[in-house]
Amino acid sequence: MTYLQAVILGIVQGLTEFIPVSSSGHLVLVPHFLGWHFPKTETFIFDVLVQWGTLVAVIVYFWHDLVTIGTAFLRGIAQHTPFADPDSRMGWYLILATIPAVVIGLLFKDFFEEAFSNPKMTGVFLLLTALLLVVSETVGHRNRSMETITWKDSLFIGFSQALALLPGVSRSGATIAGGMSRHIDRSSAARFSFLMSVPVMLGAGLLAFKDLAELPDAGGFLMPLLVGFCAAAVSGYIAIRWLISYLSKHSLYLFAVYCTVLGLIVIFI
Repeated sequence: MTYLQAVILGIVQGLTEFIPVSSSGHLVLVPHFLGWHFPKTETFIFDVLVQWGTLVAVIVYFWHDLVTIGTAFLRGIAQHTPFADPDSRMGWYLILATIPAVVIGLLFKDFFEEAFSNPKMTGVFLLLTALLLVVSETVGHRNRSMETITWKDSLFIGFSQALALLPGVSRSGATIAGGMSRHIDRSSAARFSFLMSVPVMLGAGLLAFKDLAELPDAGGFLMPLLVGFCAAAVSGYIAIRWLISYLSKHSLYLFAVYCTVLGLIVIFI
């Protein structure tokens, strides 16, 4: 992988990780359309580790929220009142929301790695992303704020996130749609989606580091990873700011149309 390829893929990752059009799908399709061929294991490790760039973007953008939630969470444990404070409860809800994807991802890791090498399958799952976005706009009343989220909402959004283990299913799209289906407003659903991405991307990156260490030429792969990481961090921060502003006034239909068109192009062309 060249530095230019790493930059392009990092920007693609950063922009599409948060905009609900599937970062994993684009990381499969962009190299395919450009004729880039990488070893399957190397590709999977790059895709996962470059997400740490977008993890940095989330942490920087939501630093105040994360510190507030983390402090209340630890204080609640120390005082033996883990659910007394709303911010402490939010910490537990974020943990609960990560469990389904972690369990399913570990149980079927080989299957998901194989799915990443199938562009046509990515096209099919892009259509699923479009369907999720349309359904959430149709059934959701959007009359609840983030402060009203319960453990049932968190678990429902967590199972929605598990769908994003499939290339072409947008993680942000699935989780935002999951929140909106529980009648949470768009901006609040997006904020919860971005916050719950922190433990998921952190855990996935740690697992990928193990695979990276086992590569025979791991040392030569580190610099492209670093370049992709930086590109993803910058573009990811821009995408977060833009999407939260956009969702305060607009629906998800634009992204559903995009996913539908791209999915059909991939399947038939």
